[in-house]
Amino acid sequence: MKKSVSYSVLGLVLAAGIGSIFLLNDNDEASNIDNKQDPIQQEAKEVSQKAVEVSVSDDGNLNANHLYIPWTINKNGNLFFLSQREGSVIQINGDLGLVDVQNVKVSKEIYHEGEGGFLGFTLAPDFEKSNMAYAYHSYQKDGKNLNRIVSLKLEGNMWKENGVLLEGIPGGDVNTGGRIKIGPDGMLYATTGDIGVGENAQNLKSLAGKILRMTLTGEIPSDNPFKDSYVYSYGHRNPQGLAWDDKGNLYSSEHGASGHDEINLIQAGKNYGWPLIQGDEEAKDMVKPIVQSGDKTWAPSGMAFNDGKLYVASLAGKKIFTYDVASRELEEFYTEGGRLRDVLVDKDGLFTITSNRDKRGNPSDKDDRLIHISLTEKASAN
Repeated sequence: MKKSVSYSVLGLVLAAGIGSIFLLNDNDEASNIDNKQDPIQQEAKEVSQKAVEVSVSDDGNLNANHLYIPWTINKNGNLFFLSQREGSVIQINGDLGLVDVQNVKVSKEIYHEGEGGFLGFTLAPDFEKSNMAYAYHSYQKDGKNLNRIVSLKLEGNMWKENGVLLEGIPGGDVNTGGRIKIGPDGMLYATTGDIGVGENAQNLKSLAGKILRMTLTGEIPSDNPFKDSYVYSYGHRNPQGLAWDDKGNLYSSEHGASGHDEINLIQAGKNYGWPLIQGDEEAKDMVKPIVQSGDKTWAPSGMAFNDGKLYVASLAGKKIFTYDVASRELEEFYTEGGRLRDVLVDKDGLFTITSNRDKRGNPSDKDDRLIHISLTEKASAN
């Protein structure tokens, strides 16, 4: 069953000091939700009728309202690309406040159920020349839920599948992982969840419960820790974030079973313990987290590193918190947006996206949202 969201242009408003655009785009061949009484499609339609609304303030802060379960923030210059879980990409021109809704056409239909869908999305290093990106999405085969990693090329306002890097990653309704990022070594890293079966995480023959590493064409790097294997680290329950510090060290955020959410320093070939240990528990040849939530639940998701600190978006925790790598201090940074899925930090400040329409939040009339926050003077949710 193909699924899509219908969009149509509603209008453009320019006011003194603030530029706003309202844009929705008609159905086309890349649709990923059909028009039959599908509750996801019905809610998406309600959101789309309100239009994607972008505002740019006098001081350059850019915010967007009425997104639909965005999952990833990408930024190239002043162009934003926000993947949405039902199978689309929202492009926002930060200079003009203009919006383009870009559909995704892939050879295996995007399956948006449970925690699956169109998840990780990252632009190629040479995006300005190649118009290429990489995506992690769920699909079904022979009645089984699976995930795959593909390359995409932007043609007009359509992202079309260009190649397949990896298929057959175990999928399910829970613990799907899904984050992909390109590391400073030029390799593509992907997080996969245990799909609710803890022993997957300890099984090196399974791609579930792992952090994977591959070339940008889907080959296994010769220096991966396990011969002929994509597995870079294992023993993970549901890793959702990836970030590198300025020394090239890799960190990952991970959901615990009940509390005991983690931030891990990832090393090649290491075992991070799930389901045998969690939190501060220890066992031989297993690595415990650098920080964990104890009995509290953060549900940490996307991460970014800036000026010595990890910035971590959290879903159940409903905040962005920071972790100072040198001092090991953990602090709350932003607490006003509800469920937060991803975070991006650059010279323009911090950007985060809400996930209040994922059936686990309490969406406001503005959700879901892209929120721009100053790093030096915290902004309230607009």
